[in-house]
Amino acid sequence: MARARALIVTVLSGLLACTDGGSAGPGAGPGPELGPNASLGGWRPFPDDNPWNQPIDQAPIDPNSDALIASIGLAEGLHPDFGANYNGGPFGIPYIVVDSTTPPVRVSFDYADESDSGPYPIPPDAPIEGGPDSTGDRHVLVLDAAQGNCILYELYNARYLNPAWEVWSSAKFDLKSNALRPDGWTSADAAGLPILPGLVRYDEVASGRIGHAIRFTAPDTQAAHVWPARHDASSSTSLALPPMGQRFRLAAGFAISGYSPQVQVILRAFKEYGIVLADNGSPWYISGAPDPRWDNDMLRELKEIPGSAFEAVDVSSLMIDPDSGRAAQP
Repeated sequence: MARARALIVTVLSGLLACTDGGSAGPGAGPGPELGPNASLGGWRPFPDDNPWNQPIDQAPIDPNSDALIASIGLAEGLHPDFGANYNGGPFGIPYIVVDSTTPPVRVSFDYADESDSGPYPIPPDAPIEGGPDSTGDRHVLVLDAAQGNCILYELYNARYLNPAWEVWSSAKFDLKSNALRPDGWTSADAAGLPILPGLVRYDEVASGRIGHAIRFTAPDTQAAHVWPARHDASSSTSLALPPMGQRFRLAAGFAISGYSPQVQVILRAFKEYGIVLADNGSPWYISGAPDPRWDNDMLRELKEIPGSAFEAVDVSSLMIDPDSGRAAQP
Protein backbone atom coordinates (compact mmCIF):
# COMPACT_ATOMS: atom_id res chain seq x y z
CA MET A 1 0.00 0.00 0.00
CA ALA A 2 2.85 2.40 0.83
CA ARG A 3 4.37 1.75 -2.60
CA ALA A 4 1.00 2.44 -4.26
CA ARG A 5 0.69 5.74 -2.37
CA ALA A 6 4.23 6.67 -3.40
CA LEU A 7 3.39 5.98 -7.03
CA ILE A 8 0.30 8.17 -6.83
CA VAL A 9 2.35 11.00 -5.37
CA THR A 10 4.93 10.61 -8.13
CA VAL A 11 2.27 10.73 -10.82
CA LEU A 12 0.47 13.77 -9.38
CA SER A 13 3.63 15.78 -8.77
CA GLY A 14 5.49 14.66 -11.87
CA LEU A 15 2.66 15.56 -14.25
CA LEU A 16 1.91 19.03 -12.91
CA ALA A 17 3.37 20.67 -16.00
CA CYS A 18 0.89 19.02 -18.35
CA THR A 19 -2.14 19.72 -16.20
CA ASP A 20 -1.12 23.37 -15.83
CA GLY A 21 0.63 24.14 -19.09
CA GLY A 22 -1.62 22.73 -21.79
CA SER A 23 -5.36 23.01 -22.17
CA ALA A 24 -7.96 21.86 -19.67
CA GLY A 25 -9.89 20.49 -22.62
CA PRO A 26 -13.63 19.88 -22.81
CA GLY A 27 -13.62 17.05 -20.26
CA ALA A 28 -10.97 18.27 -17.83
CA GLY A 29 -9.80 15.77 -15.25
CA PRO A 30 -6.70 15.09 -13.17
CA GLY A 31 -4.33 15.02 -16.13
CA PRO A 32 -2.17 12.34 -17.78
CA GLU A 33 -1.30 9.01 -16.26
CA LEU A 34 1.90 7.07 -16.91
CA GLY A 35 2.45 4.19 -19.30
CA PRO A 36 1.65 3.00 -22.83
CA ASN A 37 -1.48 4.59 -24.31
CA ALA A 38 -2.30 6.03 -20.89
CA SER A 39 -5.32 8.22 -20.30
CA LEU A 40 -4.60 11.93 -20.58
CA GLY A 41 -7.30 12.51 -17.98
CA GLY A 42 -9.09 15.32 -19.79
CA TRP A 43 -5.89 17.22 -20.52
CA ARG A 44 -5.53 18.41 -24.11
CA PRO A 45 -2.18 19.02 -25.84
CA PHE A 46 -1.37 22.63 -26.76
CA PRO A 47 -3.02 25.84 -25.54
CA ASP A 48 -6.70 26.50 -26.21
CA ASP A 49 -5.85 28.95 -28.99
CA ASN A 50 -3.86 26.37 -30.96
CA PRO A 51 -5.35 25.42 -34.37
CA TRP A 52 -5.65 21.76 -33.32
CA ASN A 53 -8.09 22.92 -30.65
CA GLN A 54 -10.08 25.41 -32.73
CA PRO A 55 -13.64 24.59 -33.83
CA ILE A 56 -14.03 25.02 -37.58
CA ASP A 57 -17.75 24.32 -37.85
CA GLN A 58 -18.33 27.95 -38.87
CA ALA A 59 -15.31 28.23 -41.19
CA PRO A 60 -16.08 28.97 -44.87
CA ILE A 61 -16.05 26.13 -47.36
CA ASP A 62 -12.90 26.05 -49.48
CA PRO A 63 -13.76 27.15 -53.05
CA ASN A 64 -11.93 24.05 -54.32
CA SER A 65 -13.72 21.67 -51.96
CA ASP A 66 -15.41 19.48 -54.58
CA ALA A 67 -12.16 18.80 -56.46
CA LEU A 68 -10.18 18.11 -53.29
CA ILE A 69 -12.70 15.59 -51.98
CA ALA A 70 -13.04 13.92 -55.38
CA SER A 71 -9.27 13.42 -55.50
CA ILE A 72 -9.37 11.51 -52.22
CA GLY A 73 -12.52 9.59 -53.11
CA LEU A 74 -16.19 10.59 -53.12
CA ALA A 75 -17.39 7.01 -52.73
CA GLU A 76 -14.47 5.83 -50.59
CA GLY A 77 -15.59 5.13 -47.04
CA LEU A 78 -13.76 6.30 -43.96
CA HIS A 79 -11.39 3.76 -42.46
CA PRO A 80 -10.66 3.66 -38.72
CA ASP A 81 -6.93 2.90 -38.71
CA PHE A 82 -7.03 1.96 -35.02
CA GLY A 83 -8.86 -0.34 -32.65
CA ALA A 84 -8.39 -3.26 -30.32
CA ASN A 85 -5.79 -5.94 -31.01
CA TYR A 86 -5.75 -7.09 -34.62
CA ASN A 87 -3.86 -10.10 -35.97
CA GLY A 88 -2.36 -10.62 -32.54
CA GLY A 89 -1.04 -7.11 -31.96
CA PRO A 90 -2.00 -3.51 -31.17
CA PHE A 91 -3.84 -1.70 -33.96
CA GLY A 92 -3.18 2.03 -34.31
CA ILE A 93 -0.44 4.52 -33.49
CA PRO A 94 0.68 3.90 -29.89
CA TYR A 95 2.25 6.37 -27.49
CA ILE A 96 3.73 6.25 -24.01
CA VAL A 97 3.68 8.78 -21.15
CA VAL A 98 6.88 8.97 -19.09
CA ASP A 99 8.20 11.07 -16.20
CA SER A 100 11.58 12.12 -14.81
CA THR A 101 12.47 8.52 -13.92
CA THR A 102 13.00 7.76 -17.64
CA PRO A 103 16.63 8.60 -18.50
CA PRO A 104 17.45 10.35 -21.78
CA VAL A 105 19.18 8.23 -24.40
CA ARG A 106 21.08 8.96 -27.59
CA VAL A 107 19.17 9.15 -30.88
CA SER A 108 20.86 8.91 -34.29
CA PHE A 109 19.16 10.28 -37.41
CA ASP A 110 19.18 9.50 -41.12
CA TYR A 111 17.79 13.00 -41.75
CA ALA A 112 19.47 15.02 -39.05
CA ASP A 113 19.14 18.38 -40.83
CA GLU A 114 15.37 18.49 -40.19
CA SER A 115 15.36 16.62 -36.87
CA ASP A 116 15.63 17.95 -33.33
CA SER A 117 18.80 16.76 -31.63
CA GLY A 118 18.67 14.39 -28.66
CA PRO A 119 19.01 12.89 -26.23
CA TYR A 120 15.36 11.88 -25.76
CA PRO A 121 13.73 10.19 -22.74
CA ILE A 122 12.64 7.09 -24.64
CA PRO A 123 12.43 3.80 -22.75
CA PRO A 124 13.87 0.74 -24.50
CA ASP A 125 10.42 -0.88 -24.56
CA ALA A 126 8.56 2.14 -25.95
CA PRO A 127 5.74 0.84 -28.18
CA ILE A 128 6.41 0.95 -31.92
CA GLU A 129 3.60 1.39 -34.42
CA GLY A 130 2.91 -2.02 -35.90
CA GLY A 131 5.06 -3.79 -33.33
CA PRO A 132 8.82 -4.44 -33.17
CA ASP A 133 8.84 -6.37 -36.46
CA SER A 134 6.78 -3.84 -38.41
CA THR A 135 7.79 -2.84 -41.94
CA GLY A 136 5.53 0.22 -41.86
CA ASP A 137 6.05 3.74 -40.52
CA ARG A 138 7.24 2.50 -37.12
CA HIS A 139 6.27 5.70 -35.30
CA VAL A 140 7.27 6.07 -31.65
CA LEU A 141 5.50 8.79 -29.65
CA VAL A 142 6.72 9.73 -26.15
CA LEU A 143 5.06 12.33 -23.94
CA ASP A 144 7.44 13.49 -21.21
CA ALA A 145 5.00 14.75 -18.61
CA ALA A 146 7.55 15.30 -15.84
CA GLN A 147 7.28 18.47 -13.83
CA GLY A 148 8.66 21.40 -15.81
CA ASN A 149 8.49 19.56 -19.13
CA CYS A 150 5.35 18.52 -21.01
CA ILE A 151 7.40 17.78 -24.13
CA LEU A 152 6.33 15.47 -26.94
CA TYR A 153 9.00 13.45 -28.77
CA GLU A 154 7.99 11.76 -32.00
CA LEU A 155 10.12 9.39 -34.09
CA TYR A 156 9.67 8.07 -37.61
CA ASN A 157 10.95 4.63 -38.66
CA ALA A 158 12.41 4.04 -35.22
CA ARG A 159 14.48 1.08 -34.07
CA TYR A 160 16.05 0.47 -30.69
CA LEU A 161 19.66 -0.61 -31.10
CA ASN A 162 20.88 -0.88 -27.52
CA PRO A 163 21.82 1.57 -26.05
CA ALA A 164 20.45 4.10 -28.58
CA TRP A 165 17.48 4.64 -30.91
CA GLU A 166 18.04 4.89 -34.66
CA VAL A 167 15.43 6.85 -36.65
CA TRP A 168 14.90 8.40 -40.05
CA SER A 169 13.56 11.67 -38.60
CA SER A 170 12.19 13.02 -35.37
CA ALA A 171 10.60 16.11 -33.87
CA LYS A 172 10.18 17.67 -30.45
CA PHE A 173 7.11 19.72 -29.50
CA ASP A 174 6.54 21.85 -26.40
CA LEU A 175 2.88 21.16 -25.71
CA LYS A 176 2.60 24.31 -23.59
CA SER A 177 3.53 26.44 -26.60
CA ASN A 178 2.12 27.44 -29.98
CA ALA A 179 5.56 27.31 -31.62
CA LEU A 180 5.75 25.73 -35.07
CA ARG A 181 8.66 23.90 -36.66
CA PRO A 182 10.74 25.88 -39.18
CA ASP A 183 8.86 26.19 -42.44
CA GLY A 184 9.91 23.40 -44.79
CA TRP A 185 10.87 21.00 -42.01
CA THR A 186 9.32 17.58 -41.76
CA SER A 187 8.60 15.88 -38.43
CA ALA A 188 7.71 12.27 -37.77
CA ASP A 189 4.84 13.09 -40.13
CA ALA A 190 4.95 14.34 -43.71
CA ALA A 191 3.09 17.56 -42.85
CA GLY A 192 5.63 18.59 -40.23
CA LEU A 193 2.89 18.39 -37.60
CA PRO A 194 2.72 16.40 -34.36
CA ILE A 195 0.83 13.09 -34.38
CA LEU A 196 -0.33 12.59 -30.79
CA PRO A 197 -2.63 15.65 -30.65
CA GLY A 198 -4.55 14.31 -33.67
CA LEU A 199 -5.20 10.76 -32.51
CA VAL A 200 -8.60 9.40 -31.53
CA ARG A 201 -8.04 8.03 -28.02
CA TYR A 202 -10.30 5.68 -26.09
CA ASP A 203 -10.25 7.77 -22.90
CA GLU A 204 -11.66 10.87 -24.58
CA VAL A 205 -14.30 8.95 -26.54
CA ALA A 206 -15.38 7.27 -23.30
CA SER A 207 -15.65 10.74 -21.71
CA GLY A 208 -18.21 11.69 -24.35
CA ARG A 209 -16.32 14.40 -26.22
CA ILE A 210 -13.27 14.91 -28.43
CA GLY A 211 -12.04 18.50 -28.28
CA HIS A 212 -9.54 18.62 -31.13
CA ALA A 213 -9.01 17.95 -34.83
CA ILE A 214 -8.11 14.44 -35.97
CA ARG A 215 -5.32 13.23 -38.24
CA PHE A 216 -6.00 11.43 -41.54
CA THR A 217 -4.22 10.40 -44.74
CA ALA A 218 -4.84 10.69 -48.48
CA PRO A 219 -3.20 8.82 -51.37
CA ASP A 220 -2.30 11.80 -53.57
CA THR A 221 -1.33 15.22 -52.30
CA GLN A 222 -0.09 18.52 -53.67
CA ALA A 223 3.47 19.79 -53.44
CA ALA A 224 2.27 22.47 -51.04
CA HIS A 225 1.26 22.91 -47.43
CA VAL A 226 -1.11 25.25 -45.66
CA TRP A 227 -0.92 26.66 -42.15
CA PRO A 228 -0.16 25.23 -39.66
CA ALA A 229 1.53 22.44 -41.65
CA ARG A 230 5.22 23.01 -42.37
CA HIS A 231 6.14 20.40 -44.98
CA ASP A 232 4.80 18.50 -47.97
CA ALA A 233 5.72 15.27 -49.69
CA SER A 234 4.71 15.36 -53.33
CA SER A 235 5.98 16.48 -56.72
CA SER A 236 2.54 17.29 -58.14
CA THR A 237 1.47 20.90 -58.59
CA SER A 238 -2.14 19.97 -59.41
CA LEU A 239 -4.57 22.25 -57.57
CA ALA A 240 -7.07 19.39 -57.64
CA LEU A 241 -5.00 17.62 -54.98
CA PRO A 242 -5.11 18.63 -51.32
CA PRO A 243 -2.07 20.31 -49.73
CA MET A 244 -0.69 19.01 -46.46
CA GLY A 245 -2.52 20.56 -43.52
CA GLN A 246 -5.80 20.90 -45.43
CA ARG A 247 -8.75 20.78 -43.04
CA PHE A 248 -12.01 18.98 -43.79
CA ARG A 249 -15.21 18.60 -41.77
CA LEU A 250 -18.23 16.34 -41.80
CA ALA A 251 -21.14 18.32 -43.24
CA ALA A 252 -23.40 19.81 -40.58
CA GLY A 253 -26.48 18.17 -42.10
CA PHE A 254 -25.06 14.64 -42.00
CA ALA A 255 -27.32 12.61 -39.67
CA ILE A 256 -25.42 10.77 -36.94
CA SER A 257 -28.25 9.62 -34.66
CA GLY A 258 -28.28 6.11 -36.13
CA TYR A 259 -24.69 5.36 -35.15
CA SER A 260 -23.43 3.81 -31.91
CA PRO A 261 -22.92 6.32 -29.08
CA GLN A 262 -19.11 6.15 -29.18
CA VAL A 263 -19.07 6.55 -32.96
CA GLN A 264 -21.32 9.59 -32.53
CA VAL A 265 -18.64 11.13 -30.29
CA ILE A 266 -16.13 10.77 -33.13
CA LEU A 267 -18.57 12.12 -35.72
CA ARG A 268 -19.36 15.18 -33.62
CA ALA A 269 -15.63 15.91 -33.52
CA PHE A 270 -15.52 15.57 -37.32
CA LYS A 271 -18.21 18.24 -37.51
CA GLU A 272 -16.88 20.61 -34.86
CA TYR A 273 -13.08 20.32 -35.18
CA GLY A 274 -12.65 18.48 -38.47
CA ILE A 275 -9.86 16.29 -39.77
CA VAL A 276 -6.36 17.36 -40.83
CA LEU A 277 -4.43 15.92 -43.76
CA ALA A 278 -1.08 14.92 -42.25
CA ASP A 279 0.48 12.24 -44.46
CA ASN A 280 0.31 10.32 -47.71
CA GLY A 281 -1.49 7.03 -47.31
CA SER A 282 -4.73 5.23 -47.98
CA PRO A 283 -7.84 7.36 -48.58
CA TRP A 284 -9.72 8.70 -45.56
CA TYR A 285 -7.70 6.64 -43.07
CA ILE A 286 -8.49 8.07 -39.64
CA SER A 287 -5.71 7.82 -37.05
CA GLY A 288 -6.16 6.68 -33.47
CA ALA A 289 -4.39 4.98 -30.60
CA PRO A 290 -4.69 1.24 -29.93
CA ASP A 291 -6.66 0.12 -26.90
CA PRO A 292 -8.02 -3.33 -26.00
CA ARG A 293 -11.29 -1.68 -24.97
CA TRP A 294 -12.16 -0.57 -28.49
CA ASP A 295 -15.07 -2.44 -30.07
CA ASN A 296 -13.78 -3.09 -33.58
CA ASP A 297 -17.24 -4.00 -34.89
CA MET A 298 -18.54 -0.66 -33.64
CA LEU A 299 -15.67 1.28 -35.22
CA ARG A 300 -16.43 -0.34 -38.56
CA GLU A 301 -19.57 1.81 -38.66
CA LEU A 302 -17.26 4.60 -39.80
CA LYS A 303 -16.72 2.71 -43.05
CA GLU A 304 -20.35 3.45 -43.97
CA ILE A 305 -19.55 7.17 -44.28
CA PRO A 306 -18.32 8.20 -47.76
CA GLY A 307 -15.90 10.97 -48.56
CA SER A 308 -18.78 12.84 -50.20
CA ALA A 309 -20.16 13.51 -46.70
CA PHE A 310 -17.23 15.89 -46.07
CA GLU A 311 -16.35 19.38 -47.21
CA ALA A 312 -12.97 21.10 -47.35
CA VAL A 313 -12.79 24.26 -45.29
CA ASP A 314 -10.65 27.38 -45.42
CA VAL A 315 -9.11 28.16 -42.03
CA SER A 316 -6.79 30.92 -43.21
CA SER A 317 -8.77 33.48 -41.19
CA LEU A 318 -7.49 31.78 -38.01
CA MET A 319 -3.88 32.55 -38.92
CA ILE A 320 -2.35 35.54 -37.12
CA ASP A 321 1.25 34.88 -38.13
CA PRO A 322 2.32 32.20 -40.65
CA ASP A 323 5.21 31.27 -38.35
CA SER A 324 3.09 30.92 -35.21
CA GLY A 325 0.60 28.28 -34.16
CA ARG A 326 -1.51 30.83 -32.28
CA ALA A 327 -4.95 31.06 -33.82
CA ALA A 328 -7.25 34.08 -33.92
CA GLN A 329 -10.13 33.85 -31.46
CA PRO A 330 -13.74 34.92 -32.12
